[in-house]
Amino acid sequence: MDHLTMIAADQSITTFQRKVYEVVSQIPKGRVMTYQGLARAIGCGSCQAVGQALKRNPFAPAVPCHRVIKSDLTLGGYAGARDGEALCRKLALLAGEGVFFENGRLRNPELVLDALL
Repeated sequence: MDHLTMIAADQSITTFQRKVYEVVSQIPKGRVMTYQGLARAIGCGSCQAVGQALKRNPFAPAVPCHRVIKSDLTLGGYAGARDGEALCRKLALLAGEGVFFENGRLRNPELVLDALL
């Protein structure tokens, strides 16, 4: 079952979460999107609401919420945490895809997607 089918079939998530996860599923390996860009992509004015949906992502890492970072190009959170093991896991997932952080910021800003086609 592909990611979009898996998301569509899950009755335990809200319509809002479904929209967030569908867009996140389109972020390619080796690229990232900001919470703000993701909010804009789904027509939502709240980056925090997007973050709350991502922290509840039952499909991670298959639905790659680790590919969403803050607008200041810092890591943001992962699985509801802003430090510790969860953030180390997010860094490791991103590094495995060729996305690296230096001094706490994304090393290559050109990896940020403004929008998805």
